[in-house]
Amino acid sequence: MQFLVGPGWWRGRAIPACVSGAACRMLPWPLPVPSRGAAARSRALDSLHSSAERKEKIDMSRFPVENIRNFSIIAHVDHGKSTLADRLLELTGTIDKTNNNKQVLDKLQVERERGITVKAQTASLFYNCEGKQYLLNLIDTPGHVDFSYEVSRSLSACQGVLLVVDANEGIQAQTVANFFLAFEAQLSVIPVINKIDLKNADPKRVEKQIEKVFDIPSDECIKISAKLGTNIESVLQAVIERIPPPKVHRKNPLRALVFDSTFDQYRGVIANVALFDGVVSKGDKIVSAHTRKTYEVNEVGVLNPNELPTHKLYAGQVGYLIAGMKDVTEAQVGDTLYLHKQPVEPLPGFKSAKPMVFAGMYPVDQSEYNNLKSAVEKLTLNDSSVTVHRDSSLALGAGWRLGFLGLLHMEVFNQRLEQEYNASVILTTPTVPYKAVLSSAKLIKEYREKEITIINPAQFPDKSKVTEYLEPVVLGTVITPDEYTGKIMMLCQARRAIQKNMVFIDQNRVMLKYLFPLNEIVVDFYDSLKSLSSGYASFDYEDAGYQTAELVKMDILLNGNIVEELVTVVHKDKAHSVGKAICERLKDSLPRQLFEIAIQAAIGSKIIARETMVVILPEK
Repeated sequence: MQFLVGPGWWRGRAIPACVSGAACRMLPWPLPVPSRGAAARSRALDSLHSSAERKEKIDMSRFPVENIRNFSIIAHVDHGKSTLADRLLELTGTIDKTNNNKQVLDKLQVERERGITVKAQTASLFYNCEGKQYLLNLIDTPGHVDFSYEVSRSLSACQGVLLVVDANEGIQAQTVANFFLAFEAQLSVIPVINKIDLKNADPKRVEKQIEKVFDIPSDECIKISAKLGTNIESVLQAVIERIPPPKVHRKNPLRALVFDSTFDQYRGVIANVALFDGVVSKGDKIVSAHTRKTYEVNEVGVLNPNELPTHKLYAGQVGYLIAGMKDVTEAQVGDTLYLHKQPVEPLPGFKSAKPMVFAGMYPVDQSEYNNLKSAVEKLTLNDSSVTVHRDSSLALGAGWRLGFLGLLHMEVFNQRLEQEYNASVILTTPTVPYKAVLSSAKLIKEYREKEITIINPAQFPDKSKVTEYLEPVVLGTVITPDEYTGKIMMLCQARRAIQKNMVFIDQNRVMLKYLFPLNEIVVDFYDSLKSLSSGYASFDYEDAGYQTAELVKMDILLNGNIVEELVTVVHKDKAHSVGKAICERLKDSLPRQLFEIAIQAAIGSKIIARETMVVILPEK
């Protein structure tokens, strides 16, 4: 970033500092300057160069494969993952021990504001144990169900996990989901009971829960307080003893998995890689298995937690790689990188994320379309679970139909667009993807498939064209104190859910499993569940395919004209109540006019609900 500075050093003034490619902004004057004299400036530059050289002198070859441990921290929301990561960074000397070390690995503004982790972050720790120098690659993961794709990607670069459970709250829904993600990936699981310093903490009860639900012996649990730093050394000891080193071959040709990537305005794409075979160093020519393009490696290094350049990266290690990829589409998450003229079998990569919620996104002003397009491309590189389809609307102009993993995911994506790219957008009501089985051969030929997916309610086909409609369903897990079980069962039944299982995980807590239609839980189910259970119940869900349903397309009319942006798809049994609620909300939110406005909800030609906005004449 270059600032244009005039020759005069005007005291107490403000001057414009024009940055290439950005708007002018005012900087306070005088700017802080080094001590007087060319000699002082020369000494400062020399110290900068020498510190850069010191950084580059880390020799990663001194960590043999048997001294490497790759692990993730997984847990339910707010059970202390990021706090434990802070203590591990302090204990290994990666960061200085101060009172300001809170959520060190949570680098995004949205993470610090909301107090949650939304992006998995990597840090390499150097730890000396019994005379041996170990390299511990730690990945801190999100805890909310909407970011489970981040967790599954992170686990691909690991051989073990720390499963953190709150000593006060015990096992929650996302604890169960994350455990099974690690279990399916055949990773070593180390249970860690956190927050033992709390007044109501009951580690013995949590030990019994872990033994009953996960079949892990209670004597394997490590009791800690991440906030106070109690017993943190035993966590590192367990990582070294219980997690196996990676199974890799350094003599084989390079094979590296891209498990995350970010975009830097000046250096291009920064890819986070896990090396499964071989060695990579600065100057190597590498090829992407996905695009078949060749790049020259400009820099390799480890995250400590900030970027720390190294001479080379070796198989079994996790680090970053910059290779002059200037286009956001070039670094696909799940891609395999290999050396030029030494092709290898690509790694399996990742299952593509399945969007659960779709919403239309449009620029507030159509002149901002290209800027917003660039911002969306850069942000989807960093968040590969978002799907993007071009879309347009008569009222809102050109935009996109975006697919998200949940409502919180959508909110965070929107907030990141505003904070990181200064973009203002209009988001439409979230909907879920439906399917329709076409009835005639002519229609199948037109659509080129018998079963079509509908992500925009305005394109919902008429009943005369289809044999049946399908709606997405999810298998939901609710864990709650037993006194709220009755209320929660009534809530689930009101949402058309079918009970599958009910298990007492201890004397006071129940785990309920229900099959939910996705559109019944996507908007306000979580809020209703929390208010019914005084905040004690937790909820998690996983995809369970599609089921046949009686669905109808409901149009909203203003003075007889259909408003395409307000079209919605509902179940036939709930059409009247949903239509009435939408009409009442529109009546309250639309601005008053000097004429009557009829607000109607209609299924085909049949009006099922109506509200009238009456004219309020000014008093004489």
